[in-house]
Amino acid sequence: MTDSGARSAMPPPSEGLGRAMSPQRRPFWKRNAPKVPGRSVQASPIRENLKDQKPRKTLSFQDFEDNTSDAWDDAEDEIIALSEAKLSFENLLPVSVNHGKTASTNQASLPQRLEEVTGENTVPVTGDFPSQQASSTGKSEEVSSVSRQKEDTTESGDWSVPQSESRPNPPSRLSRQLGRACSDDKSLSEREGAKLKKVNEFIAGPNTDLDALKKMVWSGVPREARPTVWKLLSNYLPANVERRCMMLERKREEYFRFVKQYYPSRTQDNHVETWRQIQVDIPRMNSQLPFFRQSSIQEIYERVLFIWAIRHPASGYVQGINDLVTPFFVVFLSEYTDLDVITEDFDASQNLEEKALNSIEADCFWCLSKLLDGIQDNYTFAQPGIQLKVNALRELVKRIDAPLHAHLEAHMVEYLQFAFRWMNNLLMRELPLRCTIRLWDTYLAEPQGFSTFHLYVCAAFLIKWRKDLLRERDFQGLMLHLQNLPTIHWGDDEIGLILAEAYRLKYMFADAPNHLNQKKPT
Repeated sequence: MTDSGARSAMPPPSEGLGRAMSPQRRPFWKRNAPKVPGRSVQASPIRENLKDQKPRKTLSFQDFEDNTSDAWDDAEDEIIALSEAKLSFENLLPVSVNHGKTASTNQASLPQRLEEVTGENTVPVTGDFPSQQASSTGKSEEVSSVSRQKEDTTESGDWSVPQSESRPNPPSRLSRQLGRACSDDKSLSEREGAKLKKVNEFIAGPNTDLDALKKMVWSGVPREARPTVWKLLSNYLPANVERRCMMLERKREEYFRFVKQYYPSRTQDNHVETWRQIQVDIPRMNSQLPFFRQSSIQEIYERVLFIWAIRHPASGYVQGINDLVTPFFVVFLSEYTDLDVITEDFDASQNLEEKALNSIEADCFWCLSKLLDGIQDNYTFAQPGIQLKVNALRELVKRIDAPLHAHLEAHMVEYLQFAFRWMNNLLMRELPLRCTIRLWDTYLAEPQGFSTFHLYVCAAFLIKWRKDLLRERDFQGLMLHLQNLPTIHWGDDEIGLILAEAYRLKYMFADAPNHLNQKKPT
């Protein structure tokens, strides 16, 4: 067979290398290509530009790369995109532009023209470039340089750069990432705006359906609507919109009657121990946030906690209750200011009127009372509610993750040693305040959210760290990790994953609650 006949019998490049080589001589990367996920042979757009070229006798590794697409290799895709731009660019430019610049000017303006050809920061191609005013000398040298670059590109399938030149950074990946981020932010803002509008319309109706509202806000409450929604879901505000203003006014007046009646007794012998413990705990609370170190804010906490303790003598004040005031305070404060006290400096005494502070204080007292009514056995003598929940957590983890449970048991780690604080403070010491607020959106929307559902959240939270815990090989390492969990940078996404897992666990055991209460055989 003649040489031309051999070339005519050769399969076109778009058919891949499988038919061009025997299986024994086929390169390693081709023999194993079908086993690699995401790799598929497809027609290369470069081949369309090269269809008038004579077929070559041999096929190189670069030909294989031209005919394949790697799902995981963005850098290679960008090089191919640059190659396509280089091949087709000369055909797009007017003749006067092609032959009116020196070689150095042509290279200097290439990144700008690549943007025009590839569509990144697209500019209409009119033939008028800033470098068009360059001298017309050296035209033949320019034409020969472009021709040589074309030949190099045809042979290698890549954009060839002279040794003295550095390849310009392709703008396509960064531009795509920035565009995608802006698009995500815009779509997220649109979703939040639509949800806020829907929630506001719903709670502004004549009678708010609380069950429907809970389903609507289970996945989070928009910041602007959160104060009203929390008051509704705490059963502090009535569902009837016409009664709300009257109810708020009456409850706030009632609270300050309690202050007038009980607060002066804080120094009496029968209350002095309660008062002393409150004064010890409050300065420790959220000490990393300057806002909570202000004397006017600490005085509000003192009154709220002391009045609650006096009106609930069965439990009285217990360490940890002071933390539960904070989410309510931050949320209700947002009704009166757009500043975020978690991240910004805010002087309450200078920026808020006394009437606003009084309203926030009363609302915090009543909503805290509603919350603690559902978990009051957590704070009675010996705290039996917490002990029951810790034991339930132990049984739950034993069933859903036996290796982790066995690892903790083997190293003598008792659940009470780390989970007591999780139950007593509702994970507030383990999570940033912004995450606690998002968590409470769901707790308020869940039936028995602060008691039953919190158990499943704690289980999901523990399982989250299973890999790190299984790597620890002694009691000290396990306890240090459990008491210093790295959640400082968490946000809504991480809390959403924990809540989703907790929801799944809840419905796995919802129809078999006795599984969590089985007694050990005697």
